[in-house]
Amino acid sequence: MSGTVHVLGAGLAGLSAAVRLARAGRRVVVHEAAKQAGGRCRSYHDAALGLTIDNGNHLLLSGNRDALDFLALVGAPKDALSGPAEAEFPFADLRTGERWTLRPNAGRLPWWVLAADRRVPGTRALDYLAPLGIFRGAGRAATIGESMACEGVLWERLWHPVLLAALNTEPRDSDAGLAATILRETLGAGGRACRPLIAVEGLSTAFVDPAVATLERAGASLRLGRRLRGLGLGLGNGRVERLDFSDGSETLGPGDAVVMALPAWVAADLLPGLDVPGEHRSIVNAHFAVAPPPGSPLLLGVIGGTTEWLFSYPDRFSVTVSGADRLLDVPREELAATIWDEVARLSGQPGAPLPRWQIVKEKRATFAATPAEAARRPGAATRYRNLALAGDWTATGLPSTIEGAIRSGARAAAHLSERGSAELRGAA
Repeated sequence: MSGTVHVLGAGLAGLSAAVRLARAGRRVVVHEAAKQAGGRCRSYHDAALGLTIDNGNHLLLSGNRDALDFLALVGAPKDALSGPAEAEFPFADLRTGERWTLRPNAGRLPWWVLAADRRVPGTRALDYLAPLGIFRGAGRAATIGESMACEGVLWERLWHPVLLAALNTEPRDSDAGLAATILRETLGAGGRACRPLIAVEGLSTAFVDPAVATLERAGASLRLGRRLRGLGLGLGNGRVERLDFSDGSETLGPGDAVVMALPAWVAADLLPGLDVPGEHRSIVNAHFAVAPPPGSPLLLGVIGGTTEWLFSYPDRFSVTVSGADRLLDVPREELAATIWDEVARLSGQPGAPLPRWQIVKEKRATFAATPAEAARRPGAATRYRNLALAGDWTATGLPSTIEGAIRSGARAAAHLSERGSAELRGAA
């Protein structure tokens, strides 16, 4: 496989695969149905706000090695991600008015749970052993609810909001294996691996624009506004032979290959027999065009309200609500008023008038992170020798995250490279 690699989809999974293949010397063509790259991880100008926002708020952690390696690979700006110098997570409880900051220590030995001023108020050091059950349940397709006690102060004030944000599924019903991977790669690796990082200047500035520039420098082509309608599948030779686009078809040569980095439901429609996660969960984001007061934390976890995570960007407040299916039918105006009331209280401005706002409801934001849906995730390899899969819905070991999307692209690129090497060895 020394010919052209056609990457279908210019989200982070597709860009990750394309960048690695192009840097390895392959000729790469990226096809994207939308008019811009980035997929569900990009920035755009919102007319209602008069501001540039992201199409979803995303939090990364310093333990997200694939994402950080990707930023280095594409030469992203040094300040692409912002965050505190050490791991710290401010929280506020809207019901009681309490505030606290969770501060894990840098090393792997979690001595921070012994310090009352570093842990959640009202909890004991022994309470923090509860998630060990998640690791025991990880190997038997168990849910988190079957693996640990899902009750008490620490559950309500830490594990539930953190796991809900990571899995975008009610944690009690979520796959213990996915949760175990998250904990192992972040909090379990010590505070150095769980420092919060946010793309303050936008996801496009951090991830998408540098990736596109890297592809252009490598001679790759990016074809936007090009929707894939079908695949020409060779039944006898086990290869993809043709790509049918809305504006015409392209025949693949014997050395050509394909990375399909499309949403799960689109991939399943195009590829007969492909089993993919079919159940999804929504996310709701709210944006308010007002500058936060000086000293506002960049990220604030919120307990006891509709708001779950409050982001304080230089020119706006943004709120994320995960597992938000219950909010899909709530009128946008009602949601904006409810969430703004909470934001105003949290920022020390109770009763402040509602500023310009925007509500973004993403119905199929992620696959449902249940054991049944996790078991349906395919790997990068397919029955077709020159076709690999990428996407945060593939079997990365992680839930639907930026880290998982980028990891999937790297795995798809590696799979095609290994398959090509194997075929060369066989020919020799």
